[in-house]
Amino acid sequence: MRTRVVVLDYGFGNIRSAQRALQRAGADVEVTADYDAAMNADGLVVPGVGAFAACMEGLRKVRGPMVIGRRLAGSRPVLGICVGMQVLFAEGVEHGERTGGCGEWPGEVRRLDAPVLPHMGWNTVTAPAGSRLFAGIGDGTRFYFVHSYAATSLPLPEGKWMTAPLVTWATHGEPFIAAVENGPLCGTQFHPEKSGDAGAALLSNWLGSVR
Repeated sequence: MRTRVVVLDYGFGNIRSAQRALQRAGADVEVTADYDAAMNADGLVVPGVGAFAACMEGLRKVRGPMVIGRRLAGSRPVLGICVGMQVLFAEGVEHGERTGGCGEWPGEVRRLDAPVLPHMGWNTVTAPAGSRLFAGIGDGTRFYFVHSYAATSLPLPEGKWMTAPLVTWATHGEPFIAAVENGPLCGTQFHPEKSGDAGAALLSNWLGSVR
């Protein structure tokens, strides 16, 4: 049977691009905001573009934080993409205003300290040993980014996780988190659905972990 994936439709994100990319990777994909469908799918993808605060407002309207939290409590896979990854952190800071995120990871998302923003285009990433998302994807492979904000640290409170999350890094002006793998919860700051063969390989790897 094909892996059933829901792309959460909460008004923000390149949902059709994500849907097509996941279908090409072999998934049966539904784009919906339906709570039961999102809860019962094999995998849930949370896309996101635009402002952190606006995305959180949209997520709350469809009970997104609840869906994410309950899925993770049952070890059900979730993948956040771009701002869909950012909202998994504790908070976002935009124009001096703080907005609470889903709080699945500690730390904040803030404006990058870089000479040119947005960070738009192709960039390489440095994945850690043991990464499942980047398995078979060679060092120096480029992925497609479009963002001005990012998490630049993942503080790990003592005793929070038995196994520390795997963090992939990239640099634009300063180092920032390009991806995180944390058991059933994964996120990418770049857009795998826009990253050609490398993005397709990453989505295939994620679907393999979902299966």
